[in-house]
Amino acid sequence: MQSLWPAFLLALVCLITLTHAAHSVHTPFPMPTCHGFKLEEASVDAIQKQMSKGKLTSRQLVQCYLDRINSVNPYLHAIIETNPDIYLIADQLDKERAHGKVRGPLHGIPILVKDNIATDDRMNTTAGSYALLGNVVPRDAHVIALLRKAGAIILGKGNMSEWADIRANSYSEGWSARGGQTRNSYNLTQDPAGSSSGPAHAVSANLVTVAIGTETDGSVIAPAQRAGIIGIKPTVGLTSRDGVIPEAHSQDTVGAFGKTFMDAAYVLTAMHGIDPRDNATYAQQGHASPDYTKFVSKKSALKGVRIGIPWKRVWESSTTVNQYPQLFSAIAELRKAGAIILNNTDLPDIDQITPNPPGWNWQFKNGLGLDNESEFTVVCYEFKQNLNQYLSELVSSPVRTLADIVKYNDDHASVEEKYFGQEVLVQCNESPYSEETYLQAKAYVDRTTRAGGIDAALKKYKVQALLVPSDNFSPSTEIPAMAGYPMVTIPAGIDGWGVAFGIGLWGTAFSEPTLIKLGSAIEDTLRRRQVPTFLDHTATNIPINSEIGSY
Repeated sequence: MQSLWPAFLLALVCLITLTHAAHSVHTPFPMPTCHGFKLEEASVDAIQKQMSKGKLTSRQLVQCYLDRINSVNPYLHAIIETNPDIYLIADQLDKERAHGKVRGPLHGIPILVKDNIATDDRMNTTAGSYALLGNVVPRDAHVIALLRKAGAIILGKGNMSEWADIRANSYSEGWSARGGQTRNSYNLTQDPAGSSSGPAHAVSANLVTVAIGTETDGSVIAPAQRAGIIGIKPTVGLTSRDGVIPEAHSQDTVGAFGKTFMDAAYVLTAMHGIDPRDNATYAQQGHASPDYTKFVSKKSALKGVRIGIPWKRVWESSTTVNQYPQLFSAIAELRKAGAIILNNTDLPDIDQITPNPPGWNWQFKNGLGLDNESEFTVVCYEFKQNLNQYLSELVSSPVRTLADIVKYNDDHASVEEKYFGQEVLVQCNESPYSEETYLQAKAYVDRTTRAGGIDAALKKYKVQALLVPSDNFSPSTEIPAMAGYPMVTIPAGIDGWGVAFGIGLWGTAFSEPTLIKLGSAIEDTLRRRQVPTFLDHTATNIPINSEIGSY
């Protein structure tokens, strides 16, 4: 690898600075104070401090956020529906506080949940599809039950890429039939990334303090980085998937969004744990921490820490080249803070991992490499089985199988297929892969991304974590997703379209303490989170522009 800071890239830094200056316009959605409190960008701790002093109640907090949602969401489409019982819940939590009972740091704090996470209340859980409208879930998802126990207020359901992107070969990230097109909070013409688009951009746009999303492959990290916030994608098995509309049990996980690591760590702490309904959660025994907030650190935590840069097929990805100046300046800042950055800490089996070119989609995945080496084989095979099982457990539902959903979409094409088809749903419903092919693909994916991938690089180069661009069109999100390993993303800058992007960390299974420690230290060093300016806030283009900005 050549020097990370060639002269032409340093020159581009000046160009980016000028480009961003042109985007520094006044927001069309200024946020008023909430009963004298500056709620914009407020952290969980800041809100709790106001409430502990009696200067703010949960009811007032809820009202301020609902006012904000009513003002911004008609343009952003980040929230599908709000909780009709939200004031009753807030009042109950205010009463508890008045009587000296505070459940924890999330007591009375609103949280937005992705529309594929079941809530046993008067809200729907539909994965953005009209096919599931009106279904009755048997119970709260396990993570929701834990969040309620911690005192969090379920504010509403966040919009998402319908069926978590496993729908068509050509689609618009963040679009669902029920919710419409989720917009990028920085530039509404641009890609919000998905599939947890709504929760991520709602946090960024200050429609809510914290949120949760789900990821199979990039669906937490990608929208978090495009929203300029912190995203924590946990190890598969740290958070239960019970009650979550599934995509693939090998890779599905529930993650946290916040504007700071502390906020996201509060959420992760509250919602992780062993669940008898999800056998994968038993793997966390002896590895999980009761409190992830204790790992949140300052920049001094970087001193002497060895961090690797996997260049091959990761940093060299052409889709990140226009972000390089700011990413490389971030690396310089980390070195100045005392981190030992090692270049070329490549994954030994990187060339064996099924390649996905810039702008890949499920069709590309299935078309490259052999079926018994493909991530898509694993996801597609598991999707039908997992989804049919979930649907069978609903108390009542308009659809009970993936085949029912395919038929519903065709029967309601004017709504469900107005912009995009459903060829991937059809393909997975037809079950093109044998169990033998699936098991071979699963073993191949595990081997190349774990023992021959992330684990091998960490061990070979004696680094604590691997530093990557949080790019949703490169292996940066794909590899840890296939491995079932954790990843975090931190705001790193603003691109030529005025959209945020991030820098991320990979670790081995259940290395969340290390990633939170280093990620928060990087956050404290860079401090590059910027409040969205909602460029082109009246945009109505569908599909949205999914290209990375160029200069």
